Amino acid sequence: MSLGLISRRRILALGGAAAIASSSAFAQSERVAKIGLVQSTTGGSAALYGTEQKQAIELAFDELNASKTLNGIRLHALHSDDGADRGQTVNIFQRLIRQDKVVAILGPTLSNSAFAADPLAQQAGIPVIASSNTAPGVTKIGDFIFRTSVPEDQVFPTVLGYAVKKHGIKRVALIYGLDDALTRGAHDVQKKAVADLKLEPVGIESYQRGDVDFSAQLTKIRAQNPDAVILGTLAEEAAAILRQARQLGIDSKIVFIGCNANISAKLFELAGPAANGIIVGATWFSGYDSPRSKAFVAAYQKRYGSTPDIYAAQGYDAAYLIAEAIRRADSVTDGKLIRAKLAEITGFDGVLGKFGWTADRDITAQPKVLIGDGNSKTFVAAPGA
Repeated sequence: MSLGLISRRRILALGGAAAIASSSAFAQSERVAKIGLVQSTTGGSAALYGTEQKQAIELAFDELNASKTLNGIRLHALHSDDGADRGQTVNIFQRLIRQDKVVAILGPTLSNSAFAADPLAQQAGIPVIASSNTAPGVTKIGDFIFRTSVPEDQVFPTVLGYAVKKHGIKRVALIYGLDDALTRGAHDVQKKAVADLKLEPVGIESYQRGDVDFSAQLTKIRAQNPDAVILGTLAEEAAAILRQARQLGIDSKIVFIGCNANISAKLFELAGPAANGIIVGATWFSGYDSPRSKAFVAAYQKRYGSTPDIYAAQGYDAAYLIAEAIRRADSVTDGKLIRAKLAEITGFDGVLGKFGWTADRDITAQPKVLIGDGNSKTFVAAPGA
């Protein structure tokens, strides 16, 4: 064996050892923040929201990791689908907290699930940011619970007030889901708003989760001849009600007024032309005119080939908020410190606008009145709102 060959082999060996050492040092220096994503990507209507949230959060994490602006911290998402089953949500939270040792949780999709599982995170000192829970009382679970989804009682009264002025509404019928915290909470808010505006409730109808035929309820509503029908429903049920109402010949002059849960990119696909004119309220819509919003819509469309809805926007901002809290805390393990830094954020420049937190850890973004546009198959700003 020649001396030159030995030298080359030694050089290669030393180079390989140096590369391994360098790789090991990099692995040791890189800090990974494990964040649980609990979104319903199956489970009926919940999947309409959960899929949008998951996609937007993953988009945000990829952007943040590529930006290398988190003090050498990499965000690692651990996604679990709870199937819109609150018992499964509890199991997932337990695993994320006890086994995976996550430093924060984004989700869950449904308020029902939040009331069941969020107390586990509160007890463990793990911050949670919800991006679709709008039922009253979610953040009252504890001081580790935040949300980027504005609660129904801060949105619906404005929406109903606009509808009354615009259409001269005096008599209303209400229909809602009995067995979901979000729809029950929305209905309670809607009843109060109706009473506050001194409108006449001519009928209240309900349904069970999983129902697809609303003809009996709508036939009763048609006989009551209201000026408006108020929906305390999830998006899939809202679409079916709108479609069946037109099939039953309910006058097109009767206005349908929805809750926050009706704002889904899939509503127009499921309801067709029947969704035209529905009035809702939200903090954001895809045509919102701000540089941050436009950049988000473009990035989402490029990656997924579809236009994001409000739940995607709220999830995207939630991802950037938790990342900012982790950056400020400069920690991937201290949930309590991350929670403290999250609570300190003010003037956040998000897709939803510039906002901070209320005393109850809800965002301070301003709700907007929107109308379903059947031609563009999206929600647009209500004229004169």
